[in-house]
Amino acid sequence: MTDQTPRENTAHGAKIPRTDMPCQPAAERIANFREVALGYTPDMARAEASRCLQCKRPLCRTGCPVEVRIPEFIEQTAQGNLAEAYQILRSTNSLPAVCGRVCPQEKQCEGACILGRKGEPVAIGRLERYVADAALAASRQGQASSPVRCVPAHAGLKVACLGSGPASLTCAGYLAGLGVRVTVFEGLHEPGGVLVYGIPAFRLPKDVVRQELDSLRAMDVDIRTNWVGGRTVTIDSLFAEGYQAVFVGVGAGLPVFLNIPGENIIGVFSANEYLTRANLGRAYEFPAYDTPTYPGRHVTVFGAGNVAMDAARTAMRLGAESVHIVYRRTRAEMPARQEEIEHALEEGVQLVELAAPLRFTAGDSKRLAAVDLQRMELGEPDASGRRSPRPIPGATFTQPTDLAIVALGTRPNPLLLDATPQLTLNKKGYIVVDEATGETSIPNVFAGGDIVTGAATVILAMGAGRRAAREIARRLLGEE
Repeated sequence: MTDQTPRENTAHGAKIPRTDMPCQPAAERIANFREVALGYTPDMARAEASRCLQCKRPLCRTGCPVEVRIPEFIEQTAQGNLAEAYQILRSTNSLPAVCGRVCPQEKQCEGACILGRKGEPVAIGRLERYVADAALAASRQGQASSPVRCVPAHAGLKVACLGSGPASLTCAGYLAGLGVRVTVFEGLHEPGGVLVYGIPAFRLPKDVVRQELDSLRAMDVDIRTNWVGGRTVTIDSLFAEGYQAVFVGVGAGLPVFLNIPGENIIGVFSANEYLTRANLGRAYEFPAYDTPTYPGRHVTVFGAGNVAMDAARTAMRLGAESVHIVYRRTRAEMPARQEEIEHALEEGVQLVELAAPLRFTAGDSKRLAAVDLQRMELGEPDASGRRSPRPIPGATFTQPTDLAIVALGTRPNPLLLDATPQLTLNKKGYIVVDEATGETSIPNVFAGGDIVTGAATVILAMGAGRRAAREIARRLLGEE
């Protein structure tokens, strides 16, 4: 028997079809912000968990940036031991209910599952969500004294995390689990970072994020809002207050624009602003919440990543008559998760392939009326392996639009970086770190997430937070 040979009693797991997850019908969900995917029932979860081959050397775990003990939690799920399955998840992952919803499992753990070589991989993300949701529900109903196991605090040891996105929260959860006191400083009025202001509720319900945060608070993590890194709190001030280490996980919150004529016309938004208004400002519940959104009847979104999908699908739910995603390549090259692309198309979002914006134009009201687009074609592959788009001479057309959303990525916010000139930055302005530990050019200052890598996934940010936390723990406690 090789290391990858499944156990005999599960040898037929590969022949069991993957369990689909029920979703709201497209015609229904475009009228609400409730979660699209409805989750597994207990029978569905057990059926899917039974497909796991329980490999002796699981490739799925090596594909996970936070090294979730995947076969172990799935085995407990198959046996109905959800409390134990949750503890296994939480031993490496501080945000399992989040990861089960928004991580690109098809490129990571599920992408490495050996069942995927001849069929469909185990639905690891869906099982993770099921287990986490069950644990959080039990905690809400008082059926569990605590969703996590705590250890006594180490007197005098304390660490600060700047930002409250997935990188910082993972770092905080790891250290708190070892008894280190952690304080998280967040610049906005709600913690959660991109999990709160960037990802719409129909993909990641806000109460799920709040419950994950409550789990960290139950571990004595102190989360403070309205503390702006580089202004109301600095790295130097934290060391002066007795913190032995600082983790910087402030993200990269400034948008990248198109730099074309007319981009300052009323009606052109960055995806950052548009989604923050809708998500953090609860604009989708106006007038119950007093932050209005900008109305758009004919919406055009530029970009093809998950943020572009989120913006387009949000616009549909806010009453747009038509939503178009403009992309200079084709659907085959779109970097968004296939599930998100499929959901967007099911909801009526239209894809304009092989087109690039030239200029925005205003109407009589001085507000956005249209965008001129250039027809493109694909040439030779670029450095990433994708075929490079190039303009077709003379081939242009006009797309009527009264709301444009630019979703082309982000760049670092300079507030904290300007206040900390000792930090070494790369040519793009991101913090340079030791890849193995996450330590910056300042001793005992660590960093991870988008402020290091640029815009990336939640799980990669969490992996960075965990690596840094392990090194901090080694230094403060003498062991991992």
